[in-house]
Amino acid sequence: MNSLKCLTISRQHGLLITRNFSTSNLNLANHKCKVLIVGGGGGGTAVGAKLCFKYGAGSVMFLEPSDRHYYQPMFTLIGGGMKKLENSYKSMKSVLPSKAEWKKDRAVAFDPKSNRVETEKGDIIEYDYMVVSTGIELNYHKIPGLVDALENPNSQVVSNYSPKYVTNVFKAFEKFNGGNAIFTFPASPVKCPGAPQKICYIFEHYLRKNHKRNDAKVYYNTALPVIFGVKHYADSLWLVVKNRDINVNLSTNLIEVNSEAKKATFENIVTKERTTTDFGLLHAVPPMSTPSALREHSGDLVNELGFVEVHKHTMQSVRYPNVFAIGDCANSPNSKTAAAVAGQCHVVYRNLVDVMEGKKPSKSYDGYASCPLVTGYNTCILAEFDYNLQPLETFPFDQSKERLSMLIAKKDFMAPLYWYGLANGLWNGPGFIRKALNIFR
Repeated sequence: MNSLKCLTISRQHGLLITRNFSTSNLNLANHKCKVLIVGGGGGGTAVGAKLCFKYGAGSVMFLEPSDRHYYQPMFTLIGGGMKKLENSYKSMKSVLPSKAEWKKDRAVAFDPKSNRVETEKGDIIEYDYMVVSTGIELNYHKIPGLVDALENPNSQVVSNYSPKYVTNVFKAFEKFNGGNAIFTFPASPVKCPGAPQKICYIFEHYLRKNHKRNDAKVYYNTALPVIFGVKHYADSLWLVVKNRDINVNLSTNLIEVNSEAKKATFENIVTKERTTTDFGLLHAVPPMSTPSALREHSGDLVNELGFVEVHKHTMQSVRYPNVFAIGDCANSPNSKTAAAVAGQCHVVYRNLVDVMEGKKPSKSYDGYASCPLVTGYNTCILAEFDYNLQPLETFPFDQSKERLSMLIAKKDFMAPLYWYGLANGLWNGPGFIRKALNIFR
């Protein structure tokens, strides 16, 4: 018999109900479950699928407010006109494990000392074990003038990070009539940190394909002190920008947008000097943070920036042994990518099962992350690396080189791998492929 049951208690009627994937509007105020997964993104879904397969129906409750589950790595391709928005999402109901219970609500406060989470609708969920998978949120409002600019279809200010705005990116490409085209990277942690420059390379290639390159000056203004954190790939990217006359300004952060005047103001992170520049197109990446429920209402579960504090190898909370985190909301010092989630999901699952069985965590995450750096409509650099920012490449050739094959993999194979592999708990990253291909190295 399956002993792990997710139970829902109705205060109003005193009824004990075992529900299977119910999203009804009953007046239910108290909930109890064995494993609570907060967030229905890729990481939470993968771990939940594994737990449901092992323990069966009733073992897992998801707390997730969204109706849609987006494959966000596709947004760069949508911005470049290579994919459509409708290719990037499925209904949340179809993606979450069918044997899990889904509470369609969001967390507003965490109380890990009491093993409780409060929801936006005022309900309380009590858990025995919890996996935090909230991801990080986009804070467009923190840059004065940016939201108004993005809402104005004629501003030529765009962003491929949100499904609300991503379809405007390629339209802005087509409307571009010359001048400065500026692409930014914010002074904050970001998900998919390669995306801000990928869309820059795609745009530059678009200009060349359409005989507009001579009318444009292309800039990549990044708040980081480097073009990319892994030197093996950064060296190749410096060659790309040099050969294609893309101007890179390091330690340069976007702080204000005036869409009517088509001007953007930047601040140098080191000197604090400010400059204002005209633009014909501005691609803005917003500052990002964990949701306010983590930053402001979670006690000592998180660090000073609001990220869940975990042991970087086990992904277990440093203070609460029954709590794990996965993906962008964890403070593990890896690049925040879907590939990192794939590297983490089996570690989180296996270590959580160990703890549930009274054992010590047995699996270790090595910091694996991958960033397919699309450099145009025909080429891609597949960056793969570990916690030490050393290459951890899958294929038996130098992946720092631009290749058509890696672009095909990014466009045509990675989304199905996500939907049918990772989201179903069946894909734990390419480690086994890397081992198999070692014979060719």
